[in-house]
Formats: sequence, structure tokens, C-alpha cells
Amino acid sequence: MDPQTEIREFLSSRRARITPEQAGLPAYGGNRRVKGLRREEVAMLAGVSVDYYVRMERGTLAGASDSVLESLARALQLYEAEHDHLFDLARKSNASPAPRRRSAPQQVRPSVQQVLDAITDAPAWVRNDRHDMLAANRMARALYTPMLADPRRPANSARFIYLDPASKEFFQDWERAADDIAAMLRSEAGKHPYDKALTELIGELSTRSETFRQRWAAHNVRFHRTGFKKLHHPVVGDLDLNFEAMELPSDPGLTILVYTAAPGTPSADALKLLASWAATQEEVSRPGGKTKAPTSAPHGPAAHDVDNPGA
Repeated sequence: MDPQTEIREFLSSRRARITPEQAGLPAYGGNRRVKGLRREEVAMLAGVSVDYYVRMERGTLAGASDSVLESLARALQLYEAEHDHLFDLARKSNASPAPRRRSAPQQVRPSVQQVLDAITDAPAWVRNDRHDMLAANRMARALYTPMLADPRRPANSARFIYLDPASKEFFQDWERAADDIAAMLRSEAGKHPYDKALTELIGELSTRSETFRQRWAAHNVRFHRTGFKKLHHPVVGDLDLNFEAMELPSDPGLTILVYTAAPGTPSADALKLLASWAATQEEVSRPGGKTKAPTSAPHGPAAHDVDNPGA
């Protein structure tokens, strides 16, 4: 991932999405040869010379002051995640070539796992900036049974979404999930363009998924701090869950996610059912435990065979 190419394609894609009307400029009628704003229009809106903006859009942000970047962000009507992405790209442009960043952590500290295990009534898990699932509590392992069916470890939600057909049943709003994961990876690439493992993941997805290639080419970036997920679990059914994502200050690159359901809702009842099913599964997996799991979710109606929850 070449930072200069990233800058060029990001700026040109943001410029192309804004019409003169949206920027408060007269359209002047007639056919415009470019989609969105012209370079000279962006330069005027940002208060810089045309030559300077052209140089920036060609991939050179070295030396650009924060005030110039702020003016450019306003001219291109960047939202928060895009604003931060622009500044990340500028920092990489200004920095001297550096050795590749150490890959994102592959494990969590024991105390972090203890925090996860202390959360007993909600799925909670930790991911790195490549979206590897590095640690999870019992509820999260049960919730993500379809993703964990792939024996490759660590499980990776980007691979699951783009390379596993089961994801389209698990994520009820699969299109949004696919948009989100590509945009989050694009954000991480802006921060860490020399991360070998991240580059390899993006290369794998680009090679194996035309859908990912299309979304990657859009240069969208996005935060994923809080929100709503609509999931379909093969045993307990539909789940409408809120999530909170919190970075771990002591472990740069790691984020803990916790999923909850509004009290008194069918999804809250489904989470309780999931907890019972998870406990049953854990008992079955213990040495000397039951040799066959029940064929229905505990205390619930008949469901899929839990020996093969993806069936």
C-alpha cells in the first residue's frame, strides 16, 4: 500500500462525490467533463493555489500544515473518520521512511481475558486492527459459532464476511457489514501502510473477492465505536443487538467489543437462551462430559442440531 497512491485516490474520490451545488458554487450549466468538483474549485474552497492543490492530489501532503489540512477537509466536506484518515495520510507523507510496524498483537494479557470472563450475560470479545478474534468470553464464542466453524486461527471477521457464504445468513444486513469492514480496514491501512500482516490480509481479500475489491476501491473510511447489529444465530434465531467498541489504552491496536440487548425484548430472551446453550456446549466439550449434545436449544423449541449448528 503506497501512501502516495492512497493520498491521490482518496482525495480524487472525495472530490468526485461533491457537486457544485453541494459546495455552494454555481453550476454554470452545460456538460462538465469531471464528476464532482474540479480541482480549481477545491483549491478555491480550501483557500490554496491551484498548483498547490494539484500537488496534494498527486499524492504529496508533505509539509502541509494542520490549518491547510483543516481547510481541505472543510472544502471536501469530510466527516470525522475521513478527516482523521486525511491527517493519518499526511503524517505518513511527512514522516521519513520507517521500518515496518510490528504486526498487531496476536494474544491478550491474562487480565484482559479475566475481564471478558467476568462478563457472563453478554457476548464480549477482543480484536486487533486486522479484525482477528484474539479472545472471547463464553457468550461471544457461542454467538460467533458460524465464524468459528472455520478451523483457521485466529478467526477473522473480514475473511468470514467476504469469503464464507455462511456470513450472509449470520449478518441480516450483510451489505452494511461488508461496507463497514472494508472501510475499517481502509482506515487502518492509512495509519499503518507498512504493516505486513495487514497488507497480506487485504491482498488475500482482494485476490479472492470481487466484492471486496469493489468496496476497497471506493476509499471509504469509517469508525466502528458504537452501533446496532442484526444477526441470525443458527440456534437461538434473530438477535437485534447494540454494541460498544472500546480501545484498550494499555494494548495499542486492541479493541474490546460488548454486545447487549434492550431489556424485555425478544433479543434479550434470545441472549439468555444463548447463555444456556453455551453452558451446555461447554459441558459437552469437557473431558468426561456428555457424548452427545441435545438436538434443541435448552429450555426452548426444537432448533438446529447443535452438533452441526451451521446445518
